[in-house]
Amino acid sequence: MISYTEARRIVAEVAAACAREIPRRRERVSLEGAFGQVLAESLCADRDAPPFHRATRDGFAVRAADLASVPATLALLGEIRAGAEFRGTVGPGQCVQIMTGAAVPAGADAVVMIEHTEPSANSVLIQRSIAAGANVVPRGSEAKAGAQVLAAGQRMGYAEISTAAQFGHARVAVFARPRVAILSTGDEIVSVGETPGAFQIRNSNTFSLAAQVAQAGGVALPLGIAPDERAVLLRKIEEGLAADALIVTGGVSMGKYDLVEAALDELGAEFRFDAVAIRPGKPAVFGVCRGKPVLGLPGNPVSTMVTFELFGVPLVDVLSGAPPRPLALVKARAGHAVRKKAALTHFLPAELTWENGEPQVAELVWQGSGDVAALARANCFLVLPETKLEFAAGDWVDVLPRRDRI
Repeated sequence: MISYTEARRIVAEVAAACAREIPRRRERVSLEGAFGQVLAESLCADRDAPPFHRATRDGFAVRAADLASVPATLALLGEIRAGAEFRGTVGPGQCVQIMTGAAVPAGADAVVMIEHTEPSANSVLIQRSIAAGANVVPRGSEAKAGAQVLAAGQRMGYAEISTAAQFGHARVAVFARPRVAILSTGDEIVSVGETPGAFQIRNSNTFSLAAQVAQAGGVALPLGIAPDERAVLLRKIEEGLAADALIVTGGVSMGKYDLVEAALDELGAEFRFDAVAIRPGKPAVFGVCRGKPVLGLPGNPVSTMVTFELFGVPLVDVLSGAPPRPLALVKARAGHAVRKKAALTHFLPAELTWENGEPQVAELVWQGSGDVAALARANCFLVLPETKLEFAAGDWVDVLPRRDRI
């Protein structure tokens, strides 16, 4: 049994090796469709940014030397709004009214905020001195023409999309989203539209995993439900191996009808780990089968969601063409005392709040890893390391936010 940090490292390492064997698919997409995808090319600036000396305040474009002694009255030559051109030059004792975002005219080297002035029809009384360059963004200070502004391997978020648009890249080359097959297993599982028997449960894992795969940047390919029958399970697993990765839920523990590992072994899988020192999620399994990464997750819904966050996200990251994102642990004060016994790293459904500007976290009441309703009330996980399982109220503890809630 290994730590979850070691398991994450193994997942990323194996996924990278698989990706090298099967070249990533590339596609060219519009910016509207690029959100969440990973660049397959670097993008460069097609011109300086800003393309002119840009005013950052509403006010008056001046020569700073004219304001060495204030108050000073300057002759008003006219005005410049954003997007307009001013053909004149600001000389000694002169100024031009200017709006935020407009190009600073020739001769001027600073912008005085309008709050520090008293304008009249043909002149302006300036009441405050100013340094050269104040309230002006110099041409090319954000990016020079030809400079790289986005690197291959960057994920396209809203800021990256804005950057690409600013420099004229209406379509960009990206790696295709990895296709992740999802298979739920177990005789006790029925489809969500069915009325379950007295001892059956509906298939929720396929839906939660599909959402998590999409949030991570992949495309979910649900394979339905495989009963605890060897032949059907083998056929479904083989179907899933046509995707870029396969996730199987349920059937990975040590019970008589936990058949997933045996089925994978029969298909030639090489396992890299088959247990992780966490709760929930200890029986998680990971390996490679026919060149494809395969992640076996416990069937209880909370276990499934925790283990995907820990191991599925870095898997999708690497298959997307990006480095694995670090686990976004933050600190908060424990809202009450918490104590666990098992020497495992615990991920407990919890609520993160802010009291007087300070983060505070409290474990929610829950009934174990099958209690998905408790997780729906949580916005994070309280993380207890296996080396310290007891914390007093007010102690600083680790928190893993739910990325879809915070």
